[in-house]
Amino acid sequence: MKTNTFFSIKILTIFSFIFLLNSCTDLNEVVLDEKSGNSVSDPAGSLSAAYDRLGDGTFTDHGAVFAMQEYTTDEAILPTRGSDWGDGGKWRDMHEFTWSSTNAIIVSNWDLLNNGITRSLTAIRSAQAGTFPEKTLFLAESKALLAFYTYTTLDLYGQAPYRDPMDVAGPLQILKADTQIDQLIKDVEALIPDLADSGTQRTHHGRFTKQAAYAFLANMYLNRAVFKDRYNATSTFNFNEPAVTGTGTDMDRVIYYTSLLIDSGKYSLESDFFKNFARTNENGTELIFAISQKIDYIRNGSNSFAYVSMERNQRTSAANRGTNAACITPEFYASWDGNHDDPRFEQHYQYADGTWFMNDGTDVSVPATDIVPKSSPALPWFHFNRGIQAGLQYGPILLPSGSLEMLGNRIKVSPLVMEKSTTTRMNFTPSLTFADPTKSVFAQNEINQGARVFKYEFDPEGGNGNSNVDIPLFRLGGIYAMRAEAYFRKGSEGLAMIDLNKLRTSRKRESLFGNAPGKALTTLDSDQLYKELGFELYWELQRRPESIRFGKFDLPGTAKAATQPFRRIFPIPQTVIDQKVIKQNQGYN
Repeated sequence: MKTNTFFSIKILTIFSFIFLLNSCTDLNEVVLDEKSGNSVSDPAGSLSAAYDRLGDGTFTDHGAVFAMQEYTTDEAILPTRGSDWGDGGKWRDMHEFTWSSTNAIIVSNWDLLNNGITRSLTAIRSAQAGTFPEKTLFLAESKALLAFYTYTTLDLYGQAPYRDPMDVAGPLQILKADTQIDQLIKDVEALIPDLADSGTQRTHHGRFTKQAAYAFLANMYLNRAVFKDRYNATSTFNFNEPAVTGTGTDMDRVIYYTSLLIDSGKYSLESDFFKNFARTNENGTELIFAISQKIDYIRNGSNSFAYVSMERNQRTSAANRGTNAACITPEFYASWDGNHDDPRFEQHYQYADGTWFMNDGTDVSVPATDIVPKSSPALPWFHFNRGIQAGLQYGPILLPSGSLEMLGNRIKVSPLVMEKSTTTRMNFTPSLTFADPTKSVFAQNEINQGARVFKYEFDPEGGNGNSNVDIPLFRLGGIYAMRAEAYFRKGSEGLAMIDLNKLRTSRKRESLFGNAPGKALTTLDSDQLYKELGFELYWELQRRPESIRFGKFDLPGTAKAATQPFRRIFPIPQTVIDQKVIKQNQGYN
């Protein structure tokens, strides 16, 4: 069972946890201030606060790391929709590649990640200073979190601040991606003996275990070549240079660490792909390292990845709605051509009485027997289909009385219109027709456009933005994908295809389609491999690194011109540059 504070000694840490959240480093700090007064007297509370930064927006909100890793790619776009989502152009900047050092998303993510670094440094000091049974374990987890926040900062910004946690008056160091990646790998490898095996010492997928370290190391080795040669104009990265430690090349180490996880017997692929992203996924068989979420009395989990793609008139209950923001690009939708029967593309929902929600105009009503948890009075729960949703949309209508429209004791299903353009039918067109093809701006009567992603289950409990869905950072499907890419880059296309076909054929369609497995590949090239990574990992904060590795990031696309290699990393926020402690990244001067 997951707990909101990550430890089974929940009550003991709650008060420390709340205190640390209230006294942590101000997110408006410029670089890093480890002298901000964080308490080091409570190791469990300090470590909880370091973990909490993962889930308190940073890796769970669409406007945080997601915006930089997904909206900048062929997978996702958040256009201005009539009167909504203008916000000074910060969303369009991400996809149009017009961002500057003052973009609010770039500034806020720097603050969030550096606050994660600060909290991890505090947790390290706290563990070092105390004497308690879990000292070695807490210290290892704190250092692993420090490496994770630092790696993500280096990935996005190319630079990251660091100060010796045991010398708060010591000099501030500015780490660089091309030189620090090797040290990060060594640091995490050195932590493995002190980290717990998942499931021992009261650990679970919400804590940094040996298995999380294996996945993290595989990821770092997979991207090491890009870190070391970020501005390579031809995207010919040297993926097979000698590894930092051990034998062989970077790709050999990816294969080594992913194989440890695949062969461990601790994890298995879900035949129902969407169980990985369901509100009950805390017991999922694929999750290796995930952000544990719970609608609770401390901090409710975030429903952002589901909420951001659902239209405002799509309601799973009378208590919530979507927000009509993000969609996928025509390029990504087209990558599924000939593969719409893949179990990862779409899934219809079946109610307990056998009713299927077809979402094709044939539905009249669905049972009202599913009830929103903890609702009083009881609210009926409507289930939308999962995966990529395109075309005309159907569902319940909210009446002026504040309840869903019913047919007797069943929820009525009706054609849906856009909330802010009520004469516009809700039609999620895979195409995006902007008046100016270079600018992702829709008129008010065009706001229905864009196929949507319902990969993460929309939790009806707790209002629009809250969720019990644990957010995967590393899961077994991604591990197979990493190993397949490593095999491919070593020239072993046959072994790569075996891993990709394992992903394809292990997933099953719903019984409406006879539980049919996905179809196996018979050939494989670089373009198909890139598609396969998208099929497995779409909207999981992986696409930007993937697209850089495959030489796709700089290419033109929907509302995006061809761009220069310097855009592969983001600028350091101008507020930081103004302090004259750190130099701006190449191309942004």
